Amino acid sequence: MNFGKNLQYLRRLSGNMTQEQLAEKLNVSRQTVSKWELDAAQPEITKAVELCKLFSCTLDDLFRSELDVCDNACSNLRVELVPAFRYIAHTVISTAPESDAIDRVRKIAAANGVENPKVIGWDFPFVSQEQINVHHMHGYTAAWVLPESITAPTGCEGEPLEPTEQKAHRYAAIHIENPFINPFATIPNAYRTLMDYMRINGLEHVENDVLPCYETDGDTMDIYIACK
Repeated sequence: MNFGKNLQYLRRLSGNMTQEQLAEKLNVSRQTVSKWELDAAQPEITKAVELCKLFSCTLDDLFRSELDVCDNACSNLRVELVPAFRYIAHTVISTAPESDAIDRVRKIAAANGVENPKVIGWDFPFVSQEQINVHHMHGYTAAWVLPESITAPTGCEGEPLEPTEQKAHRYAAIHIENPFINPFATIPNAYRTLMDYMRINGLEHVENDVLPCYETDGDTMDIYIACK
């Protein structure tokens, strides 16, 4: 039975709504909400429908899905205004492109005298089905976020590079501790939690004229998804 855990999860994503606040919205007692979350009782169908409307989910989501798949590695769900920045990007398509792309932008930063660059990255979607299915390849773009002191960046061989500029924009974000201990579970689950957070709080994903999403690189990770 996942209902009790799912209800706790949905409350947490709704601004850490308390049991008392949820009870007031549904016109039930706090003890009733507590029993639901302990799976000691289930709501009547009318209250279940109200819960679905409140949290923008389906009855299947509420009763059958395992919504809380993101473990204690994830925290600090928030919406923040990311200031404008400039970046230099490098894309690699291979069977394991992430490390190659990140290494390349780190070398570019070092060639410009920056030893500890801020690096972000995102999946590169323009990969053919043959590359995916036959050669088991995928794409990844890494980017060096330029410090203000770097006005005319150059490549590793000294060639001039043209930065891409992004305007200030709102992002929904989540923090991950130790993302690479179990990356094939932790990182996708963090994306799912962040998308749930956006849906529940009415945040619309934006893809035009802005980086639609990106991850920070390092021992810890923050995932950002652009929103209105």
